[in-house]
Amino acid sequence: VQLQAYGGGLAQAGDSLRLSCAASGISFSRYTAGWFRQAPGKEREFVAAIRYSGNVITNTDAVKGRFTISRDNAENTVSLQMNSLKPEDTAVYYCNCNAHLGFRTYDYWGQGTQVTVSS
Repeated sequence: VQLQAYGGGLAQAGDSLRLSCAASGISFSRYTAGWFRQAPGKEREFVAAIRYSGNVITNTDAVKGRFTISRDNAENTVSLQMNSLKPEDTAVYYCNCNAHLGFRTYDYWGQGTQVTVSS
């Protein structure tokens, strides 16, 4: 199983970035796919997730309508469109896929991609 995240980088406040994560080795369409982030010195924080059904869960306190998550089951990808970036969005962003299949729980993480937002 591999989750390959890409699209991070440097941005200025107010800019947009789009993160994507390509999953392989799993039946992606059966998984909830999402994004977490971890800023220096802080705990990992949930950002957003999208269920296999398409239902979206968002950390509204953190993103307040600025971030949009989407998925493409045909391409096995989950994306995070980040608009109106703020310096406090600076973090390593991790993609995650999880599912309860039968009696087992599956939980996979990508390697993380750095997002740095300057003021």
